[in-house]
Amino acid sequence: MTFPVVGMVGGGQLARMTHEAGIPLGIKFKLLSDTPQDSAAQVVSDVVIGDYRDLETLRAFARGCDVITFDHEHVPTEHLRALEADGIPVRPGPDALVHAQDKGVMRAKLDAIGVPCPRHRLVSDPADVERFAAEGEGFPVILKTVRGGYDGKGVWVVRSSKEAEEPFRAGVPVLAEEKVDFVRELAANIVRSPHGQAVAYPVVESIQVDGVCDTVIAPAPDLDPELAGQAQELALRIAKELNVVGHLAVELFEAVAPDGARRILVNELAMRPHNSGHWTQDGAITSQFANHVRAVLDLPLGDPRPRARWTVMANVLGGDYPDMYYAYLHCMARDPQLKIHMYGKDVKPGRKVGHVNTYGDDLADVRERAAHAAGYLRGTITE
Repeated sequence: MTFPVVGMVGGGQLARMTHEAGIPLGIKFKLLSDTPQDSAAQVVSDVVIGDYRDLETLRAFARGCDVITFDHEHVPTEHLRALEADGIPVRPGPDALVHAQDKGVMRAKLDAIGVPCPRHRLVSDPADVERFAAEGEGFPVILKTVRGGYDGKGVWVVRSSKEAEEPFRAGVPVLAEEKVDFVRELAANIVRSPHGQAVAYPVVESIQVDGVCDTVIAPAPDLDPELAGQAQELALRIAKELNVVGHLAVELFEAVAPDGARRILVNELAMRPHNSGHWTQDGAITSQFANHVRAVLDLPLGDPRPRARWTVMANVLGGDYPDMYYAYLHCMARDPQLKIHMYGKDVKPGRKVGHVNTYGDDLADVRERAAHAAGYLRGTITE
């Protein structure tokens, strides 16, 4: 019996966890990784070390793969078109993925299909930023490089045209957006298959600290059911309009409209498994990783419903703690239901090196357990 081979471009923790989800199904993975030390390269048996920006490297890697997918959005769009021309299924395809690669393209498309977004436009220089600010409520405004940003990188909050000089030094287009006075950040995660089947996970609250996701609460507490439904429907519509195949995370602002009503605005798109969906590993009937595998292989999608009333994911960031493994003794003894997921990364201050999931019926208890475990593993909590 021949099982399909999934080619995964990128060797980070998303690839590592997607590979894990394919193991029970007998799915074979082939990995294109930057180095042998990358998170997924440590656990996948078939690893090619190479540069995803080189077309011939990609072509050689794709030979023998039944489908190509990704743990990041950085593969050049023209290379993906070349793979498709070679007859290799690429999921999500380049026409979809470009909307996660280029924020300017994304905003233009979302405008065209009537998706609510913060006020925005491409700007040419600091003086143009000042004009953009004057067209709205003034400074501060948000500036983003249209390509390459993540985890707060490539994003600036500027309060004057002088502060707006730095983003233009990279020599790439810059997008200006109004600084939204939002209530909180949400995320709507959906998965869509090539034949159009789609499933939606509960809308979650995503809590950011210094531009990095710290905690995710599923489902988002006290979210109006009508607004939650709107967010899920919006994510499903975006996936259909952009012809996304695989996992799509729609990062959202929950804001207050001028009339006092709550509304949602789209902040970012990610077309791969996403940090806001890590809770699904232990909190959903079918995880985002398992459903991504199913989708790119055009298998029937699994049930996205939660297993528990509340699930909380907390990222484990690198700190000064000398021995995270030794910390397991305390964390596991204190909370036998705790689920720990480590990525095999070198521990560096502020780096995402793992996450923990907790679940239960009492939200305050579930949050405390997740925060304690993440803090203890990092070394910021010592008892």
